Amino acid sequence: MHIPLGAPSDVPPGQRIEIAAHGLLHDLGRLNRALFRAGDFGLTRSEVSVLDALAAAPLRVTELARRTGMVQPRVTVLLQKLEGRELVTRHRCATDRRAVETALTPAGRRLLDEGRQRMAEALLRALRTTPVDDCERAVCAARQSVATLAEAMEPEAT
Repeated sequence: MHIPLGAPSDVPPGQRIEIAAHGLLHDLGRLNRALFRAGDFGLTRSEVSVLDALAAAPLRVTELARRTGMVQPRVTVLLQKLEGRELVTRHRCATDRRAVETALTPAGRRLLDEGRQRMAEALLRALRTTPVDDCERAVCAARQSVATLAEAMEPEAT
């Protein structure tokens, strides 16, 4: 099904951006759901979000809550579940004994990496009739566009 990407040119600019933003949110949601299903993590979205936030480096629980957009008590409950599955570790921070730092375990890293690989493979399968160079250009252009929008929304996060 072809969905128009923008509004007609006779629509005022502000309204065209609003229409485009609504479509973007809708399409990003669809893509996110499809990729999450393809990742077949065996976890909830929230649990994967926590693992994803920990992928770069260990984090304090407060920072993990901020990065995932969840409240700290919810993050703590998720960490308990993930720790029970041996996907994360939690320990007191060496520099501030009041804080708890969390990190991925090798099993958590493996689960995250394998799920991401399944997601990439699913995307490639979906684009299998498109030439590889065109796929790469489309994915890179989409990524750059989304990054530009994310930076505009959260300039301090860059």
